[in-house]
This record gives sequence, structure tokens and C-alpha cells, in this order.
Amino acid sequence: MQNINWNLFEDHLQTLIKKENIPGAAVAVAQNGEIIYQKGFGVSDIITKQPVTPDTIFGIASITKSFTAMVIMQLAKQGMLSVNDPVTNYLPEFKVRGREDLNSIKIHHLLTHTTGLPPMKRREGLNKFDEHLEYLATEQYELLGKPGEYFSYCNDTFLLLGAIIERLTGRLFRRYVTEQVLTPLNMNRSTFSLEEVSKFHNVSVPYEWNVETEKLECCSWPALGNYEVGGGIRSTVIDLLKYGHRFVGNRSSNDTSILNKEDLREMWNPVHRVGRNSFYGYGLKMTPHYSNLTLVEHGGSQPGVSSHFGFVPEKQLVAAVLTNGSAVSVSEIWLAAINTALGLPIEKKRSIEPHYEASLQELQRFVGTYRTEEQGELTILLDEDTLKAESGGRQFDLRASGADTLVIKNKDEPIRFFFKNRNQPWAALFGSRMYRRLESCSFKEVYPSKRRTF
Repeated sequence: MQNINWNLFEDHLQTLIKKENIPGAAVAVAQNGEIIYQKGFGVSDIITKQPVTPDTIFGIASITKSFTAMVIMQLAKQGMLSVNDPVTNYLPEFKVRGREDLNSIKIHHLLTHTTGLPPMKRREGLNKFDEHLEYLATEQYELLGKPGEYFSYCNDTFLLLGAIIERLTGRLFRRYVTEQVLTPLNMNRSTFSLEEVSKFHNVSVPYEWNVETEKLECCSWPALGNYEVGGGIRSTVIDLLKYGHRFVGNRSSNDTSILNKEDLREMWNPVHRVGRNSFYGYGLKMTPHYSNLTLVEHGGSQPGVSSHFGFVPEKQLVAAVLTNGSAVSVSEIWLAAINTALGLPIEKKRSIEPHYEASLQELQRFVGTYRTEEQGELTILLDEDTLKAESGGRQFDLRASGADTLVIKNKDEPIRFFFKNRNQPWAALFGSRMYRRLESCSFKEVYPSKRRTF
């Protein structure tokens, strides 16, 4: 095993902890089935000052999606379904407003967030899948496009995979995933159950940073309801390494699953481009040609939770980062850990957005307000010849990296715009979700200043 100096990584993480007001974080990295780094930073509870350890339980949020996808692949291997089957084969009551040909929506589209449904208003009070099927059939929404045409996170269609699992197995979704994945992998500090979480020791408290009071505020674990299919597991970085070993070929003695790494390879086949060099598959994102290697990963975010997990299959390298703070640059922390383990520059990025000299007329096209029912609004402002974005009470400076792409400067995070004509975009892909453009309004009514909207 090579001798790796983790000091630079730890300095980088400590800088982010101070800059982003992160209460606590846990990091673990394994290679060839052996843990090569594990450490806790900060505290799990700011009142008791309990330190974070690699065994501290955090929410993992949308990392859960790959667990659900893994079980779907297991059922496919057993011949119980095909990912190319229409959803209605298993959920005949599935209906989508504005879509007559329901057979065109396949399990494949649920897995890849390409059903054509937009992000929807969360209904965490719905706890049975038949309630959610009725919600999808009756809620007012405008489709983004045909199945497979656009990528956009839609938790409300992804959770239907849980309904399919229940119909085929006759078991509760969470029990089946626990029996098929968590238990065989000895993930003994991982659970869907908030009751079980309350019985564990060394559990993190979720926090959000209040920009007005400049203080961390405790928030409750979300109950989630049906959304547990895509975000309900609470776990540790050590348990996530055990999970990651299954993808890269290291199996424990208790892992009797019929799935091997070849069976799971389909989960990170590139299906839809979601970044300049990155693609979404089945509950996993992949970036090919990263220093002649492949990055496979997924992040997660909930109130008081920022998480990231993934692996480099060619090197049998697995890493996990969990924190108990909202809106943390956890993806950056994870990649810094991967870079350190690979001996690459710690600041190396998945891709670099180019610089594009946009004319004032081109910049004016982007200006407006874009909205999703799930995440709220994204507003693009033009202040003289400088673009800015406002979202979630925060403002970001922007630059152009192409005729259809803006970039948040301090994060190098792209916002991609979609045009049905050459005048104005109808939607923007921001943070894995399609935001639909609202009708133009007079900017004077909102901001009585030199800024304008067009």
C-alpha cells in the first residue's frame, strides 16, 4: 500500500469547515478492501460537543437512490422484471397528466430521472405508494418533454421503484432493502427507521446555518414518507465503504447476493449527460476519462445533511463523506479525498468550464426567473454587464462558459439553459433539476434600481 500524506487534505477540509460553518464531518477511504483513511472532524452535537468519529451516524439522503437501483438490478437478474418494461406492467394504476401513451415510460426512465415529469411539490405526508400514484395522476404540472428527452431530478417518480419492489416481493420496501443489502453487507449501523436511529449511540444532530443570526440551528430528521425510497437511509462512512466494496469486487463472507461487480456495472453506464463530462446512470453519476480512470458517485442533501459517496472501479477505491450541515461543498471534499488517494493534485476538478465572451445581447437572453415546485426560484439578474444568480436567499456571481451555459464563479458550477427558439430559454438545469422559466415581469416592480429584466 502506498504511503499517502493526508495532511494537505485535512488542511483543505478544515478550511471548508470554517468557511461553510460545518458542524461535523466524517471521511473514510478504502482500497482493495482495506481502509486506508478514516477520521472525524468537528462535533456531532454543538451542545454536548460530542466529537464526530468514523462510526457517527448521519443522514445519507440521495445516496439511498443507488441502494434502490441495486435492488432493481437484483430483481432483473432474477428474471422478475426488465428495466425496459413499462412501469404500467407492475403499476397498472400509474397515470401521468398529459401523457396518453403510458407504455412509453419504462423502469429505465424512473431510474435515470428522464420520465419527462418536472420536479414536484414534496408531499412527505404520503406514506403509502397508492397515495402517491393518485397524487401523480391528479396533480397539475406541465411535462418537460418525452420520456428520455430531458434529465431532471423527480423524486416523485423515482419513488415508484419502491412501489414496484413491494408489488413483486410482497415485502415492505425498507424491509426488503434491509434484508437484501444492509444485513448481508454487515451495515449494522445503517437503517431506514427513525425509531432505530433514536436507539443508537453516536448519532449526529442535523444543523442548518441561519444567515440572519449567523448561528447554527438544529433541525429535525425529516420523516420523508414515500420519499425514503430515494433518501431514507441513515448510515456511517464505515458502513458505506462496505457497500462500496460490492461495486468494485471485494465481497464479505456474509454477502451472498447473486450480484457481482459485472452485474452492477450497468448502474453506471452513461445514459444522459448532466455535466460537461459527466453522465447519469441508475442512481449513480459517472465521469469517464478522469486521469484515464472513471469516477462513479452520488451525493445527497436534506435539511441538516450533506453527503457524498463513490468509487473508482479501476483502482478498487471507495470513499464516503458525511456531514451534519446543509448546503455543504461535500462533493468537493469527496473529490479532494479521491485525488489524495490517487496521488493527483488536490484541486483537480472533474472538468473545467471554458471561458466564453458573451455579448450583452447574449447575456440579456438569460435574464429572468425560473422555478420548480420542489426547490423554489432561481433568478438571473443583469447588473450593467455582469450576470448574477439569486436562489435560496443567496446571490452568486456568474460568467458564461458557452452560448447556453452560465457558471457560478466561486463554485465553477454550471447552469445549462435550454432554448426552443433563439430568443429566450424556456428552462435551466441547475443542481440536477430543470427550472422552467416564468413569464417576464417588469424588473422595476421587484428591484427599483439600475438592474433590468428582459
